[in-house]
Amino acid sequence: MRRSERGPRPPAGDRGFVTAEAAVVLPTLVLFAMALVWTLLAACAQIQCVDAARAGARAAARQDPEAVAAAAAREAAPRGARVSVRRDGDLVRVEVVADAPGPGALGLGLRLRSEAVALAEETVGVGV
Repeated sequence: MRRSERGPRPPAGDRGFVTAEAAVVLPTLVLFAMALVWTLLAACAQIQCVDAARAGARAAARQDPEAVAAAAAREAAPRGARVSVRRDGDLVRVEVVADAPGPGALGLGLRLRSEAVALAEETVGVGV
């Protein structure tokens, strides 16, 4: 195929334009994808915190020892989570606090927190 049959030649000023666009767009797409993955990991860790607080509150409401209730919460919590169990009158409160996985070293870390409250079983039906 001869040059004249291939069509007109692009102007010399437009060469490399696609390369420049790709150099700007590709890093942006990679950062966007990483942000989406980080958001998904943080959401999963938050759900784990909610489940862990609920499991610990159920165990504490059944009159399990505080160490057993805390262990039940730690088992369901994300790695490195802090669990606190306390009693306020007829209620037991379990709080789970964890750092979200991701770029915490860059100052972009999230602190995830969940608290569950349950009525202690020995108080159920009292005064009826």
